Amino acid sequence: MTTISEQRLVQHLTALAGFGGSVEGGVARQCLTPVDLEARRWLAARFATRPGYAVGMDAAANLRIRRWGAVADAPVVMTGSHADTQPLGGWLDGAFGVIAGLEIFEALDQAQVRTRHTIEVVAWTNEEGSRFAPGLMGSQSYVQPEVLARYLPVCDAQGIRFEQARDAALADFQQAAADGRWQCFAAELAQPVQAYIEAHIEQGPILEREQRSVGVVHAIQGVRWYQVTVNGRCAHAGTTPLADRDDAQAKAVALANAVYAYARDSGDEALRVTIGRWSCAPDAINTIADQVRFTIDLRHPDALAMAAFDDFLRAHPAAGITLECLQDKPTTAFTPALVQLLVDAAQQRGIVARSMVSGAFHDAMPLARFAPSAMLFAPSIRGISHHPAENTAAADLSACTQVLADALLRLAIVQA
Repeated sequence: MTTISEQRLVQHLTALAGFGGSVEGGVARQCLTPVDLEARRWLAARFATRPGYAVGMDAAANLRIRRWGAVADAPVVMTGSHADTQPLGGWLDGAFGVIAGLEIFEALDQAQVRTRHTIEVVAWTNEEGSRFAPGLMGSQSYVQPEVLARYLPVCDAQGIRFEQARDAALADFQQAAADGRWQCFAAELAQPVQAYIEAHIEQGPILEREQRSVGVVHAIQGVRWYQVTVNGRCAHAGTTPLADRDDAQAKAVALANAVYAYARDSGDEALRVTIGRWSCAPDAINTIADQVRFTIDLRHPDALAMAAFDDFLRAHPAAGITLECLQDKPTTAFTPALVQLLVDAAQQRGIVARSMVSGAFHDAMPLARFAPSAMLFAPSIRGISHHPAENTAAADLSACTQVLADALLRLAIVQA
């Protein structure tokens, strides 16, 4: 079996964190910003002139690095994640999956292993959605190229279109390739994929709490976003008796309390209900609010539980309340055979992996509709993510990468 290097893995993760590294200790490397393009050049340059490799960037600006297999036209075995961060995020979210894939390339080269299938590592564009909304633009465009046209006009906070940023990234890549005499391949969207496995940090506390080095993810739970609008009537705070008020704020607070009571009393440990945004108008200290808007983020792996919450919310008795569903994504189930492959790979290394459901979105979500897919998690210290304090023990990063390497090698040498 191929053995990865923990020291080399951490060294390259640390180097990538230097692109956008902040004095606060986190990483600020938002999608397709100059520092993100610089990081992409560094990622590609390590392999772009190495024999047996080629690099490419597709129409969604996904950076793709290939280690050619013996049968060039066989579907690729794919891994990767994303290198973009939150405005100020941690050093591992997304970056770990990219560097883990590239560390596997290093280990395969060191062991002089030739695979039948080409292995491809992808740094997906705009997974976070923190600069351009929505997230998952790169992976969604890969599996469904027609959606790219909808993303191109999207603007960031400075009015820069995604199309402009994408074109700048493509031009930057082409210039670097010309200057460095890189070996490139025609990176098209929707090219066949034999299997996709993504490694990521958990971003939650479960693995650390249970002292597990590896989690095998069998599904990404469903999510539904609501915007709740509560209408009332403006009036003076000092002159209007309580009995004569139509207070939007009071009605909104009552509904919010009912939502949290529902979640608390359900006894369902898998249920996640979050009120994230809250605004009121006219937002004056001495005026009764005539409108309140807030959001609800609902997550659960079971569609019946999602439907039960929806029924509760829509039946809540109050005048002047309207609901809008902003997003509705069903649970994504990963391929059972791949999930079992990861469980077996962990056991062969003496690792008892925990079966898990992901509570967060990942690029594996759209990929699962296109090709057999699965995920691995490494534990997050104190469950912290999207924050400068994000961290994972080196031994856990190494264990997760090793399981990924064994699974990818098994997939890449298998006969079609």
